[in-house]
Amino acid sequence: ILYYINNCCRVVESIGEGVTGLREGDLVIPAFIADCKTCETCMSEKTNLCLKYPLSYNGLMQDGSSRMSIRGQTAYHAFSCSTWCQYLVINVNFLLKIDPKTPLPDASFLSCGFSTGYGATWKEAMVQNGSSVAVFGLGAVGLGAIKGAKSHGAIKVIGIDNNPMKAAKGRAFGMTDFINPGESDKSIAELVKDLTAGMGVDYSFECTGVPRLINEAIQSTKLGTGKIIQMGVEEPNVNINIIGLLIGRTLKGSIFGGLKAKTDLPIIYSKCKNREIQLDELLSHEIKLEEVNKVFELLKQPDCVKILIKI
Repeated sequence: ILYYINNCCRVVESIGEGVTGLREGDLVIPAFIADCKTCETCMSEKTNLCLKYPLSYNGLMQDGSSRMSIRGQTAYHAFSCSTWCQYLVINVNFLLKIDPKTPLPDASFLSCGFSTGYGATWKEAMVQNGSSVAVFGLGAVGLGAIKGAKSHGAIKVIGIDNNPMKAAKGRAFGMTDFINPGESDKSIAELVKDLTAGMGVDYSFECTGVPRLINEAIQSTKLGTGKIIQMGVEEPNVNINIIGLLIGRTLKGSIFGGLKAKTDLPIIYSKCKNREIQLDELLSHEIKLEEVNKVFELLKQPDCVKILIKI
């Protein structure tokens, strides 16, 4: 059982039978992807989707039940974690133990968001030295993709966002060029090609889920070799320009950036601890849990990147 510190950082309150490697009082980060280290996929490098503890989309546990109720009615778990609850019961395979001296805002940003974008460049696209990258949407996921691409040797990293204030944040994480689509009559793909001698980029990372941007991300990459990593989701069904893929490009979906909680998150955590990654650049607002309704207004602010909710 874990109790609440902030929206993505917890302290171990009690431990069940058979749990090893944790004790009461440990600081942990819960993830929504398990890492059992025993099933076929957890023992491979092909995917981060555990077979023993599969990702839940219906808000229920594996046995079809829920651990929560409100006035006698079933309450549903968000991706099995339910990190908004004051207390949560979670399997140890979803947890990463961290140094108790870790700044709590930094810890909260690693369970999703920034890690997802960073992981996508590293585990999914496997960005190569000297390559070019386009990142669609400069929220926490997009900024993670920018940092990951730059860390893995990309020499041209193009950030794309309608909010001009995101340009400074992008540059703080390693962006080399910024595109505000609202400032041009050209398509985003055309603007990307203008910055890459008409060729397009090696990799596109689509972090918004906006249907029309998925096709822009496809068209922004090089013919024959372009790779597009799709992380954002807005609608379950979208229209894809299949011609853009038939000419050799690859479109790949990614959940949690391909990261495994116990195997890969510690590597990113270590980089943050050593200040190779400056997560404080993500924090734009802090509020108390009682003020949570203010979040919806803060999200509309042009300087909003990540909101920390404290209790």
